[in-house]
Amino acid sequence: MPRARDLGVRIGTLPTGPTNSVLDVAGVGLGHTTIHRDDAPPDGRSIARTGVSCLVLAEDAYRRPVPAGGAILNGAGECTGFITAGEWGAAETPVYLTSTMQLGRVYDAACEIELSRDLGVADDVVIPVVGECDDSFLSDCRRMHVTADDVRAAYDAALASRGAPTPPAEGAVGAGTGMSCLGFKGGIGTASRVVGDHTVAVLLLTNFGARDELVVGGVPVGRLLPAAPSEPDRPAGSCIGIVVTDAPVDAASCARLARRVGLGLARAGSVAHHGSGEIFLAFGTGLRLDRDQAPDRVPLSGRGIDPLFAGVVEAAEEAVLNSMFGAPTTVGRDGHTSESLHSPAVLELLS
Repeated sequence: MPRARDLGVRIGTLPTGPTNSVLDVAGVGLGHTTIHRDDAPPDGRSIARTGVSCLVLAEDAYRRPVPAGGAILNGAGECTGFITAGEWGAAETPVYLTSTMQLGRVYDAACEIELSRDLGVADDVVIPVVGECDDSFLSDCRRMHVTADDVRAAYDAALASRGAPTPPAEGAVGAGTGMSCLGFKGGIGTASRVVGDHTVAVLLLTNFGARDELVVGGVPVGRLLPAAPSEPDRPAGSCIGIVVTDAPVDAASCARLARRVGLGLARAGSVAHHGSGEIFLAFGTGLRLDRDQAPDRVPLSGRGIDPLFAGVVEAAEEAVLNSMFGAPTTVGRDGHTSESLHSPAVLELLS
């Protein structure tokens, strides 16, 4: 499936990194396990359009935590580790994304992964970062579809992806398999921007908004297209937004960067509906901490952060579109359908 830029949609003015994704930040990896199942109950495990995605921030994050901060635009959702990141200003695990009802399973498996990697966890515990969105429009949420093996596979794939020369899979993959966004198929999307000597990138799990709100590169596409007959009768809910940069930013600056994700979503049409959970976290790999929180560099501050703000907003807007253009039309439970944004009608409007 094409990305937004493949279709001539250019967002902002800042240059992108080589892959225009989170993989442009050194040491960062992204992996997915996709669960697409059509087994009929009672013998089968029902209809599954779900999965898990894993963003590795740094392989040694438990021993040398990564500065972190978060922001909430609308809080009808969940992200474990968010409170700890706000209190300590640091994260010590990868970021896992999944569907709402699978969060507990992914959290358990994430703990097991950390225990298998570092015996120190058993003496000091660990609180994994796990965010969720609701994919029940396409997936049967009454069944627990994700297993510990699925989480481990996503983690291993994330480790293997570090330094890859091509963009990661987007759209209906991993945690994005069953998500819908702005009346179309949503899911996983990512983009990056180069700002001076640094790179800032955004990863989104998109599952928000109503069709008539969609804006693509300034074009009010949602208002110019007829409504889909299978569109949900209420706006889809939630977006987990992750920012990662190699700039030396501290926890306070991470929180400010995370907040700017909301501006990028707004440019694509989000108004953060009542039932939506827009939860954002940002991480800075350029200012590492030891277990006693002593930074190893002088943090970037003041007006020096402004270019990073611009990069986050541009990358977030483009990541929304990549999550949608990158996803094929998907049919799920009870015949529910999320159309791909990559359609002749949309391409005609954009041309």
